[in-house]
Amino acid sequence: MPRSVKDLRLGESGTICCLKDPEMALKLLEMGCIPGTQVRLNSRAPLGCPITVVVGESEEYTLSLRVSEAATIVLK
Repeated sequence: MPRSVKDLRLGESGTICCLKDPEMALKLLEMGCIPGTQVRLNSRAPLGCPITVVVGESEEYTLSLRVSEAATIVLK
């Protein structure tokens, strides 16, 4: 079963493979969630949503996502 960004533990990294939801894909691509890009889970809100991920190997920027959005980002 493929893992998604939602499944990462704090501090864990992964590389984006593809985006599952075609409607959400354009929004995520515009935010820099491009296949081949590394992401690292940075934090979770106390109730679990939203989460923040660091996008890019050189830690280019931090992105805040809903858990439902993170579930559409499939990792290699």
